[in-house]
This record gives sequence, structure tokens and C-alpha cells, in this order.
Amino acid sequence: MCLGAMITFLQITATVSALTTIQQDLRVDPTTLVWIPSAYTLMVASVVLSAATLGSRYGRKRMFGAGVVAMIIGAAVVAGAPTVAWVIVGQLVAGLGGALILPNSLAILGATFTDPHRRTEVITAWSAASGIGLAIGPLIAGFLLRHHQWHSVYLSTIALGLVTLVVAVVGVAESRPSAARLDVPGLLLGTVAIAAAVYALIQGGKTGYTSPVVSTAWVVAVVALVMFVLVELRASAPMLDVRLFRSASFSAVMVVGAVSLFGFTGVAILLVLFHERAQALSPLDTGWRMLVLFGAYVLVAFNAGRAIRRTGFKAPLTLGLVLGAVASFALANQGPTTSFGDRWALFALFGAAAGLVVAPATAAALASVAPAQAGMASGAVNAARQVGSVLGSSVLGTLLTTTMVADLPDRLAAHQIGEPTRTAVQAAVASGANGAQPLPDPVRAAIAEALTSGVQAGLRVNGVVFLVTAVLALTLIRNRPHQH
Repeated sequence: MCLGAMITFLQITATVSALTTIQQDLRVDPTTLVWIPSAYTLMVASVVLSAATLGSRYGRKRMFGAGVVAMIIGAAVVAGAPTVAWVIVGQLVAGLGGALILPNSLAILGATFTDPHRRTEVITAWSAASGIGLAIGPLIAGFLLRHHQWHSVYLSTIALGLVTLVVAVVGVAESRPSAARLDVPGLLLGTVAIAAAVYALIQGGKTGYTSPVVSTAWVVAVVALVMFVLVELRASAPMLDVRLFRSASFSAVMVVGAVSLFGFTGVAILLVLFHERAQALSPLDTGWRMLVLFGAYVLVAFNAGRAIRRTGFKAPLTLGLVLGAVASFALANQGPTTSFGDRWALFALFGAAAGLVVAPATAAALASVAPAQAGMASGAVNAARQVGSVLGSSVLGTLLTTTMVADLPDRLAAHQIGEPTRTAVQAAVASGANGAQPLPDPVRAAIAEALTSGVQAGLRVNGVVFLVTAVLALTLIRNRPHQH
């Protein structure tokens, strides 16, 4: 189960690390480029809630295995892709696999370990495995990109997927808690609502959140959500019992779960872009630096389950959010020339803070419901996490871009860049064009400073979001695993 979780997150950071190389090789325009990582996240977020229901109906092990096979097929399509269209198709297939893996692996663990305290420890270990995937993604991608073409990056998913499939077939028992009739209307409406909302978030970052296409997507999302709630309230066997949200603790856990991935994914992407674009580091060098953040996350997340047994959920969640905010604000002071020696402790602090939030928030969701509702709760918390992940990459990424474009003219003027060079550079940056010619040092420095200002803006926003959510966690979340 942990191997499955690891693969789903490895796919994210490995793809982000390979984006620049893919763009250069396939001559991808900036508008299309964003859909390479976003296609995967869109599919995961859209289908993950329905995937939990399918697991409960047809068997969680069976759906988990189908997800691993889809991940392997999707990675194979990307590895052999001759055009960007095939890359996006492969990412969509892999995203379907990730959606099937995440809730069903979590539900299998939740149903297997029925003791609330033991279940919490196991689920935090499962969440820590996602950090391992995030950590090794940039390292594997960096090493392979140094010696091979970008296609080779996706061979790691295929290899790990085959190992996971063998382990699952041999070592995992089938889990099928319910033979009830499938809630087809709820499944369709839930998928449409999430897909439309996630599409609006991603596309809005490029065309504006009030553009006609994005506005239509928002309307579709709202209508589908309202219909979903009405259908689920009347269903005899609902895909998601919306009455669970009457619990302030359960609702707060969903928000914390979304915010945890908002920050973890968003800050990770900001820092990767900072290293590769502002400090001109290679993907491998960036991967080694990010290993400090992800390594701290894994160490803390693995031990969070034991800590929760003594402290309850409230303390680690609140402390993690506060420490994450502190680290975000402190990292916002870094500049293009700031050495890693001056920042590594802040990377470790943010990783440790995320370990105190991401893993316990997942465990808290399952601890809020009866074991029979483990699949439902795992689907809900994974949907919240994935929507949070999309928000992190979309909102913070858009903030980075808009701040960079707005700040660039002053940076160019400060470096005494004259016309027509100044106008040409501003147009190239605004369109996302990557020139093949090396840039003069003053121009490169101005762009790096402008990009850094965008990264700083994103980090500060994340700090504010974490602080607000810390208040929510402190006041609303049930402190102890709920006994059933």
C-alpha cells in the first residue's frame, strides 16, 4: 500500500523536474506546457472520490491493482510519446491509476487495522511514503536527465509499478465491505463537480478566473455539487454520506487536509522553480536540495502516529501549521544569491511541519468515522487533498507568474537595460518563451530577481493560509481518535 502511495507522488515531482527538458525537446508552448503536470492532477482529483466507491463495491484490492496497471500503462505512453498530445494522454491514464490507488490503499489499511491508535500509526506511515515518492522523484529525474533523454524519467514508474503489483497480488487480502448497489448518479455528479472545479482552477491561472470558459466551468461545478448533495441525501447507499459534514471536526479535517497539500505541493513547486530558474541549478542539484525538505517530512511523518497516541490530533496539526507558516515567511526572505547553507534549516523546518500536518490529517479523517465508512472517508480526504494540491500549484503558480511579470520592468530598469531589449525581454517572459541564446548577465539577473519576487509572494500567501488554518484546527478538530 505504501509503495502504491509512493508511486503516485513520484509521478508529480519527476514530471515537474523534467518539464524544462520536455518543453525544449517537443517545442511546447507555455499554455500547453502547464497541462502536462495538470492533466495528471486533474484526473486524480476528479476520480478519487468515485474510486473509493468502486473499491467498496467491486473489491479494494482489485481496484488498487487496476490502478497500478493504469499507472504503468500511462507511464509507458509518456515514455514513448512522440508529441505533447501523447504526453498529456499518458498523464491522464496515469492519473486514473493514481485515483484508484490512493483511496483504496488507504481504505485497505483502515479496514485491516481497526484499533484507532494502531490505525493512526499505520496511516501516518502510509502518508510518509508519499513524501518518499516526492523526495526521490527529483533525484531520479535529475540523474536520468543527466545521462539520458527525458523519456527515461518515466521508466522508474514502470519498474516500481511492477514491483508493487507483485507485492499486492501475493501479500494483500481482498477487502470488500459492501455489496450494495452502485450509486451511479452520485458517482457521475461527484466526478463532474470536482472535474469542473479543478479545470476552472487550472485554466483560470492562464486565461483568467472570469473568462467565459472558466466561468462556465464554475457554474457547472456549482450546479453539479448542489445536485450531488441532494442526490446523496436521498440515496439509500450514498457514495458519500454528506451528513458526515455535520461534524465540525470532520469538516475541519477536510479543510486541513486540503491546506496541507496546498502548502506542501505549492511550496515544493515554488522552490524547485526558484532553484532551476532563479539560481540556474540542474534538476539533480535541485533534487539534492529538496531532499532536505522531503527527508525531514518522511522522518517526522513516520513518527507522527506514535506522537498522536500521547497528544491527540489537535497539538501536532496546530503546531505543524504554525511552524509551516514560520518557515514560509522565513524562506520568503531568500534571494537569487542566497546560499543553500543559509537556508537548509528552513527547508528541514518546513518538511517537519508538513509531516506534522499531512499524515495526521489523513489519519484524523479515518478516525472520525466507523471502520465500515473507511472507504468513504478515505475517498473524501483524498479528494480534499488533491483539490488542495491543485490549488497550491495553480494559485501559487499564478501568483508567481503575475508578480514576476509586474516586477520585471523595475528590475530591468535597475540593471540599466535599455530599449528595445527591455521590451523584448518583457514580452518573452510574459509569453513564457525560452530563448536558445544565452542571456547577458544583467538581463539574467533581472529575470532571476523578478522570479524570486514571485516566489516570495507565494511563500507569504502560504504562510497566511497556514496560520488561518491553524486557528481552525485548534478550535474545531476532535483531539482523540474516535472510538466506535
